[in-house]
Amino acid sequence: MRKPIIAGNWKMNNTNAGTKALITELIPLVKDVKGTEIVICVPYTNIATAAELIKGTNIKLGAENVHWAEKGAFTGEISAEMLVELGVEYVIIGHSERRQYFGETDATVNMRVKAALASGLKPIICVGETLEQREKNRVKSVLKKQVDGAFADIPEDQLANIVIAYEPVWAIGTGKTATAQDANDTIKIIRNRIAKLYNRKAANKLRIQYGGSMNAKNAHELMEMKQIDGGLIGGASLKAVDFSIVVKH
Repeated sequence: MRKPIIAGNWKMNNTNAGTKALITELIPLVKDVKGTEIVICVPYTNIATAAELIKGTNIKLGAENVHWAEKGAFTGEISAEMLVELGVEYVIIGHSERRQYFGETDATVNMRVKAALASGLKPIICVGETLEQREKNRVKSVLKKQVDGAFADIPEDQLANIVIAYEPVWAIGTGKTATAQDANDTIKIIRNRIAKLYNRKAANKLRIQYGGSMNAKNAHELMEMKQIDGGLIGGASLKAVDFSIVVKH
């Protein structure tokens, strides 16, 4: 059995004051959750505050990106070592917004994944197609390219430390969602690709989230699907009550 993982992606939201308010409200709402891993991925400036607040709780800490170099002349970037020092456990890599706005490629995703794993961080690797790609029946080829690129030269023994988030780009922040069956079928494509790159046993152990506007209303239906192991949650993660409902699905 794969342990479900619900991760909130705060994106560029919340000051430290907002972080304190949100986490303080969230902690008692999810404190009794046992069977699901809970992660909040917060902006860099909120990491220290979040780390202090969640000490001793069942909430784990994530960041929203990481650079591939250990150190150097990369103004504005953050290394894996810096994140680890602050208590970060998970890191989102290759989110569609990074690909769309900041030049992220399959090759840079792969470099970031390797850097994260080398420092003991657990990558949440994002893959997914645009509406145009889906309408042109290119879902399978797009996902193959992204998965192959992200997992290039990643050894099988590291798969236990990796989560994949399938995010149909057309469903992020739009209020649109794939049907639960569509999401399940597409995640199965990803899992089958991992099986070809490694083996079926490894693929069956790998956790794959759905990242396309999962919220309090649709979480239960999505989480009932056999292939879906959790969610990468955007808007709903900014409201403690809504996020707690998703966590409890």
